[in-house]
Amino acid sequence: MSDIYNQRVISASLLKCGVNRVWFDPERIPDIQNAISREDLRGLVEEGAIKAHQIKGVSRGRARVKTAKRSYGHCKGPGRHRGAAGARNPSKRQWIQKIRAIRKSLVEMRESGEIDRHIYRLFYRKAAGGQFRNVAHLKAQIEVLSGRMK
Repeated sequence: MSDIYNQRVISASLLKCGVNRVWFDPERIPDIQNAISREDLRGLVEEGAIKAHQIKGVSRGRARVKTAKRSYGHCKGPGRHRGAAGARNPSKRQWIQKIRAIRKSLVEMRESGEIDRHIYRLFYRKAAGGQFRNVAHLKAQIEVLSGRMK
């Protein structure tokens, strides 16, 4: 094959890709050799004698299989664990999830009229102090308080 490197470089700039992604139709090599201007090469690109190879990517197939297995508990044994329990699920992240849920339920109860502003503020401060394990525990405490007030 004769030297058609310059055609390859110009074609790469026309196709907006790298030199190694340029593909020449083996049957149209003589036409490509004769094409010396950008206009000639642009015409060959339109005819399909010059194309850009598709970008090679990394397949996600194996990753999808692995995540599907993990969704029903496989591939999660002690041999897969990297880091202590506190590193895998930090206590701060647990606290954030818990306090957000408790505060959201407090706001809902206040807006629905289950509790008044005074009790809301009281329980908001107790929640900030870590007095409730979860939303169910909070609601149980509110039930106890409302039972006492009657």
